[in-house]
Amino acid sequence: MRAISIIYRRELGAYLRSPFGWVIAAIVLLVVGLLFQGYAMSGEMLSAIVLERYFYVASGIPLFAGVLLSFRLLSEERQNHSMVLLNTSPVRDSHIVLGKFFAALTFLAVILVLSLYMPILIKINGRITTAQVVVGYIGMLLLGAATLAIGLFASSLTRQQLIAAVVAAAMVLVMCFIHMLASKVDPPVKDALDQIDLWWLHFQYGFERGVLHLKDVVYYLAATYFFLLLSIKTLEAKRWQ
Repeated sequence: MRAISIIYRRELGAYLRSPFGWVIAAIVLLVVGLLFQGYAMSGEMLSAIVLERYFYVASGIPLFAGVLLSFRLLSEERQNHSMVLLNTSPVRDSHIVLGKFFAALTFLAVILVLSLYMPILIKINGRITTAQVVVGYIGMLLLGAATLAIGLFASSLTRQQLIAAVVAAAMVLVMCFIHMLASKVDPPVKDALDQIDLWWLHFQYGFERGVLHLKDVVYYLAATYFFLLLSIKTLEAKRWQ
């Protein structure tokens, strides 16, 4: 745990001190704010529908920020040749992956907190419950955790940051729209593809509407664990190369 804590503080400090993380936060929040004003707040609608539309556009925060915050985490270490220092220190590969993952997740949580003013505006001017907002943000945090894990896995595959970014974005994009492929095939393949969809089924039909389903929570936790495990195993395999 001490090794994870050291890597966590080091990586989180890098996010907080460098302009990279804050530029990502500013761009993502700006785009979501514009979409919120132009799409969620357009016309006379019930507050619950406005909140649902907000979470529809705000789900882009964990998706885009998750990829941008994670693709460099391991590939940058290799590119700067600092991975050698980590490999020769008494630190396990699981410590490296978890320390970096929790640092990125913490910074993503900060970005989500900065976006809270938008649902607060809806609550002040309409009738929505705090529980709906909390459930929606739990969903975005879980979605972000899964996206970060995917980006971390892509980062573990190569030392080239651009390639890692492209691979991470492609994997997230495929997993977000795999439901479209599912609609073209027959069961049981259709059911299997539906269940591994990252965004459409598990976020839009649950968290986006302020409804907490245990199966959606389990899915995001399982997806996060799976890709973190892949990252650890990839690092272990590359350690001996």
